[in-house]
Order: sequence, then structure tokens, then C-alpha cells
Amino acid sequence: MSSSLPIVPSGPAEEPVAGPTRRATRKIRLGPLEVGGDAPISVQTMTVTPTHEKDLTLQAIAAAQAAGADVVRIAVPRQEDADALGYIAEHAQIPVIADIHFQWKYAVAAIEAGCAGVRINPGNIKKHDKVALIGRLADEAGAAIRIGVNGGSLEAPILEEFGGPTPEAMVESAMREVRLLEDVDFHNTKISVKHSDPWTMIETYRLLADRTDYPLHLGVTEAGPLQSGSIKSAVGIGALLAEGIGDTIRVSLSADPVEEVKAGIAILESLHLRERGLDVVSCPSCGRAQVDVWTLAEEVQQGLEGVIDVPLRVAVMGCVVNGPGEAREADLGVAAGNGKGEIIKKGERIATVQEADIVEALVHFASEMAEDIRAERGSGAPTVSG
Repeated sequence: MSSSLPIVPSGPAEEPVAGPTRRATRKIRLGPLEVGGDAPISVQTMTVTPTHEKDLTLQAIAAAQAAGADVVRIAVPRQEDADALGYIAEHAQIPVIADIHFQWKYAVAAIEAGCAGVRINPGNIKKHDKVALIGRLADEAGAAIRIGVNGGSLEAPILEEFGGPTPEAMVESAMREVRLLEDVDFHNTKISVKHSDPWTMIETYRLLADRTDYPLHLGVTEAGPLQSGSIKSAVGIGALLAEGIGDTIRVSLSADPVEEVKAGIAILESLHLRERGLDVVSCPSCGRAQVDVWTLAEEVQQGLEGVIDVPLRVAVMGCVVNGPGEAREADLGVAAGNGKGEIIKKGERIATVQEADIVEALVHFASEMAEDIRAERGSGAPTVSG
């Protein structure tokens, strides 16, 4: 793409929109990462590799990190997995949490191996003296503990007392575990109370937020495949974040963990809780459209991913009624129709190109704008993950 097309100087940057006011919580440490308080909301995922395949698991952790994950959780269902934790914790570049069910001794192994934290489930680690032991050892090691309650694995006495996995039952399960840890003076705790139904999950976290000031890890458990699971998670996690509830999140999908990270970051960006990077907006198309907006938007998204690592909104519009106005509201946009595309930068038309050249033109101008933003910030070229 030639750079000879006229460039209109950008106007003053818009003031960033403030996100929701977060509830006040205590701040805990997860290795080098702070969680809660005024710390940024962190995004987590979980590897799907057999943990004892150490190098494969480290590759999965690196892929999640490259996608933007702040924390990664790994499953420890077997002794060989526990034996691999020291190597993984030493070589991972982001905090590692060991996910522990049933076997309290694996939680001890994870702490001794140097994991930043462990997740324990009150529904299947039931010996109170072992929970206390885990708390004492975690305190000595500076590790964090997530009390991870799940609607599908509540303790039988809790289910009997409350008549099922109700919000009240899940919160009571969490708070009983909190008290066990507080009895040994352990407070580096965060809590989750996940449910597969977004509305039940929302109600449960609201109730929990009224009961404690520990930081909360949000998630809709077993949310489902990529599309439907992302929607459920956006509803559940997004509703709570909009109310100021939540300090770290995971979008639980039947999909590549990298997709979980992308979805989590998108939720935070949509609520102005994390600075936006690339934001492609496009019209849904209608009978007025004179271009295949769906395909064009997808091609623009693919052309810019990995190229744009700074806040930049790019609009793809195919309507002569609303297109020009909508494109002017973005940093860069195109109003397409009649076989051509009008390229608009910061509200001003800068070029008209043939329809076949629209994607190339947008990538060209977006890349130039990104370079200018990086130069203003004193940062280098983008890091492109493969």
C-alpha cells in the first residue's frame, strides 16, 4: 500500500471513559501479582495439558501469557502431576496456581514446590485439620489460597441443610472454609462461588460480597462451547463487574485456553476496566448495505490482529445512511458502497479506494497510527504471538 495518500493530522485524544467503581476489598498477593484493592482486575485461564508433561504444559502457559493471561491454573489429579510442579513453577513466567481436588497432600506438594497459590474445593477436601495444615504451610511460604466453591460439588451436609446448591448454600460453604483458615491466622485468601447458571452465579456473588471483603474470583463454571459460553460468561461476569464486584476472572469454555483469555480481556475492555487495544466495530448489515460487511469486517479483524497493540478503534461500515457518521466516530473507519470505500481518520476523509483495496488501506493507515501512538508513549514495535 502506497503511503502517498493524503494524511489529515489527528485531533486531540479523547478523555478515557471511567469504568465502574469497584468495591473495597483487602489486597492479597499471588506471587508477584497483587489481587484485590486497587490492583487491576486480572485474567486467568487453565491449561488442558497433562501437567506431568512439563514442557508441553509450559508451552501452554506461554501461549496463554502471550494472549494476555495474568495467571494460569494447572490441574493436579495425580502424583506425577504433583512431582512436576517444582519445574513448572520455576520456569513459568506468570503465577501458577495448582488446582487441587480430593487429595490434600497435593496442595502441600504445590506449596512446597513454589506455586504462587493453590485452589482447594470445600466440597471434596473435607478434613478440617488438613485445611488448617494447608493454611499454615501457605502462610509460611507466602502462597495464596483460593477457596473454590462449585455448585456441582457442594458438601452433602450443606446440600441437605439448604435443600440444594442455592446461593445461600454456596456462600455458607465458602465462609465455613474462610473461618477454618482464619483460625490459623491465614488471610491471603480469595474466593469463588461458581455456578453454571449465570443468574444463580450473579446472585451468589452479590450475597458473598455483602459477607466478606476478601477479593473475589469470578466465573460461570462449565459455561459451554466458545460462542454460547462466551455469552453466558459475559452476562454473568459482566453484570457483576458493572456493579464493582470482582477482582480476577476466568471465562470457562470448552475451547482453547487462549480463547478464554481473549474473551476475558474483551469483557474487561468493554467495561473500561482494561485499556482497549484493537477494537473493530462494524454494522450488522441490512438491506441498504452495498458491500459484504460480514466478510469485510472479518478480513479487517484478521488483518489487524497482532499488528495493533495500542488503543485503536476501527469502524467497518457498509451503509450510506449511517456509515459515514459512524466511521467518523472511530479513530479510523471506512464507509463502503458502490464498489468503493471512503477512508475516514479522526472524522476526516483521507482517501477513497476500490472495494478490493479496503482491507489493505485500513491495515496501512491503522499501522501508521499505531506507530505514532507507540512513539508518543515511548514504546517499541508490537509483539506478535504465533
